[in-house]
Amino acid sequence: MDIDPTQPWGLAIDYAGRATLTESGHTIHVNVSDTSLSSVIGPDSISGAYSPVNVTAQFTETGEYGAVLRGTGRITIMPVGADPVAPDPTAVQRAVAAALTDFETNSAAYVALCARWQPDDGAGDGDGTTPDPGTEPAPDTESDPETTAGTTAETSTKASAETDTATSTSTSTSTDGDPAMV
Repeated sequence: MDIDPTQPWGLAIDYAGRATLTESGHTIHVNVSDTSLSSVIGPDSISGAYSPVNVTAQFTETGEYGAVLRGTGRITIMPVGADPVAPDPTAVQRAVAAALTDFETNSAAYVALCARWQPDDGAGDGDGTTPDPGTEPAPDTESDPETTAGTTAETSTKASAETDTATSTSTSTSTDGDPAMV
């Protein structure tokens, strides 16, 4: 990024601390703001120190089907002693560099995610993986999964109900009949 030596922050910013620049085909949004809650730039009434200044940069790249990758960077400039923060013409440049690094990290993470994802194989099971040929069971030895699952669930439910009936005990926790609670 080229720094404009005629500007205190290295680029022209508007009254709200915002700037937009285009570099290498990307539009980069920059914001320079102090971290105080007051609209008056002055020292904090309690600490007597001026607020730090944040310089942020963000850019996005939009792809097919609405996919968007972002890169954001933030540089915080601390005040020195009792003086307010002086403009730093390299702060925007460093924030943009941090945004580029963040963008590259996000891009690598997205590529890794896409490499792990495999499209649905059409089997209807939502698995999204294609089985290797030769690993499927032979058709004559394969049991019907619906029958097996239904039989197992039915047997399990009957056994559970019989066990519950044989071992259940009645314990009342109601306090309606207790004369001390009325």
